[in-house]
Amino acid sequence: MSGRSHMPANGSSLHDPARQSPSFWETAFSGTDPDALSEILSTPNSPIKAAAQAAAPIAYRCNFISTEELAIADCAYDGTISIRREAPNGKLIIFLPMEGNAVFDAGKEPIHSVPGRGAIIGAGRASGSRLIGPRRHLGLFVDQAKINRQLTHMFERTISGDADFHPTIDLTTGSGLVLQQLVANLYYGLSGDGPLQQSPLARSALCDAMIYLLLETCPHRYSEALALPAPAPAPRHVKWAIEFMQEYIAEPISLNDIATAAKVSVRTLQQGFRQFRDTTPMAYLHELRMLAAHRDLLESGTRQAVADIALRWGFTHLGRFSAEYRKRFGQLPSQALKR
Repeated sequence: MSGRSHMPANGSSLHDPARQSPSFWETAFSGTDPDALSEILSTPNSPIKAAAQAAAPIAYRCNFISTEELAIADCAYDGTISIRREAPNGKLIIFLPMEGNAVFDAGKEPIHSVPGRGAIIGAGRASGSRLIGPRRHLGLFVDQAKINRQLTHMFERTISGDADFHPTIDLTTGSGLVLQQLVANLYYGLSGDGPLQQSPLARSALCDAMIYLLLETCPHRYSEALALPAPAPAPRHVKWAIEFMQEYIAEPISLNDIATAAKVSVRTLQQGFRQFRDTTPMAYLHELRMLAAHRDLLESGTRQAVADIALRWGFTHLGRFSAEYRKRFGQLPSQALKR
């Protein structure tokens, strides 16, 4: 289907927003102005600049559906459009083309995306692209934090950072074909008066299925570890230690305190965390506190200062906290506070 047949002649918005509910939102835009397209595609922390090649005419139609877990876009473009993302946006982005060509610059080699060949752009990368219309694709946007939560659950240890997915995916067979079908089913099931609007359990199951399919079948940093046999369940003393940390997370507890609560020696406790959590007890506690601070920053808006939240969770050196937070979550604490 050509994107051209769907393009209004002016820069109007089809509906903005079209529909909103507590669990999903839909917005749609169309037009011919590159600056308006830049604004549509940008987020506060990740601005995007769109431009028409040689000032030739362009047109676009973009429809976005966002759930609590992820977002899907159905976008069509006419003309040749260059797009530059000026900062990483913290999301894993998967482009599933139905028509036309696109080239993404997000690594050592350009990523070519045509029907049958999808592109995966990592969350930690700013990227440029060139869309050669008529071009149409579905886009799947997943917070890297969501990916890491699933990996943390699968490994039973804290996972952070970019998963470094292989940048291309075959959409003609196997898991790539299934992924494209799942994304299309979720999109069309939510758009208009789709049946998934009335079925939050089915919607959530589809979202989880897409993420697990990505993690279990698409090559990434943790693929080899996932292919290994599952480790034995963590012993009681490790579980007791974690329960103690969670209960007294905001208190100045020491390694000796944790070992005493777990009813083992410090050495046994350290060996247990190395073997079953691939970390140390104090590093695990540090990660719990960082995640708690992250949650507070996202939920408090501008009602609290970054320093107050950092101190609440035991981070007394604000500069060091900010540096670690940016490395862990891809943005400064002050940026998270303003979301």
